[in-house]
Amino acid sequence: MNAVIVGAGGQLGRALRREFPAALALDRAALDVTDAAAVRAHDWTGVDVVLNAAAWTAVDAAEDPANAAAVRAVNVDAVAHLAEAAEQHGAALVHLSSEYVFDGAHDGPIPEDLPPSPLSVYGRSKADGDACATAIERHWLVRTTWVVGEGRNFVRTMAGLADRGISPSVVDDQTGRLTTATDLAAGIRHLVDTGAAYGTYNLTGDGEPGTWADVAARVFTARGRSADDVARVSTDEYFAGKSCVAPRPLNSVLDLGKITAAGFRPAEWRTALRTYLSGLI
Repeated sequence: MNAVIVGAGGQLGRALRREFPAALALDRAALDVTDAAAVRAHDWTGVDVVLNAAAWTAVDAAEDPANAAAVRAVNVDAVAHLAEAAEQHGAALVHLSSEYVFDGAHDGPIPEDLPPSPLSVYGRSKADGDACATAIERHWLVRTTWVVGEGRNFVRTMAGLADRGISPSVVDDQTGRLTTATDLAAGIRHLVDTGAAYGTYNLTGDGEPGTWADVAARVFTARGRSADDVARVSTDEYFAGKSCVAPRPLNSVLDLGKITAAGFRPAEWRTALRTYLSGLI
C-alpha cells in the first residue's frame, strides 16, 4: 500500500505515521495543500491512498471574519485539490469529518446519512469540505469527535490544571465520546487494509456517552484530585459574556454500527482515556 499523509504534523497525522510507517508524511512545509498549483505539481505517481489529516480545528477562531479565507482554504479548497489529485491518479482519498457538521438536535446516536445542519463557521466549512471529498467515487469519509493525541488537547489541559491545583468549570450539557488519535488511526488503517466499501463511516470511541465534565472528572481523579473539583456548568453559563464563540452541538454521539459491521470495534473511551493518561508525564 503506497500511502501519502498530508497534515502529518498534527495529532492524527502523527498517529497515522505510526499506523502507516512506510507512508510519505507531508506537513505544511512539505506540501501546502491550500495551494492548488502545489498539489497538482506534487508527484502522485503510484500512490494508492491519500490520507488527509490537514484541517483548521480552532472552532472559535473560525468565527472571526478575519480568518474566513484561511478556514475555507484548509477545510474546503484543500480537500477539493486533494480529491482532484486522487481521482486523476487513481488513488483513494481518506478525509476526516466532524460532528460539527450537525446541529446536535438529533435524538439519539447520529447516523452517517443525516443531512448536514452546521451551527458554526467551522461546521459549515467541514460540511463543504465533506462534499468535495464525497464527489469522487473512491473515498472514505471518516467522521469523528473529541480527538486527543500528541499535542494540545482538552485532556492534556485538564491534566495540567489538576496538577497545578486549579479547579475549572467544565460544560456538562454537551454529550459525546472521546476518541484517541491512536484508535482513530487504527480504524482508518482497517478500512484501507480490508478494502472496505467506499463511503462515510462514523469512528469515535465506543461505550456509554459522557459529557466534557465527565471526561474532566476522570482526568482529575487519575491525577489524584477529587472529581468534585470540577464544577459542572451549562454551555450558556460557560460562555456567558465571551465574544467570538462558535455554537456547539449538544449531541455529539455518533452511531458506530457501520464501522463495527465493517469489522472494526473502537476502543471503549473510558478505557482508552486511562491508557492515554498513563502515558502522560
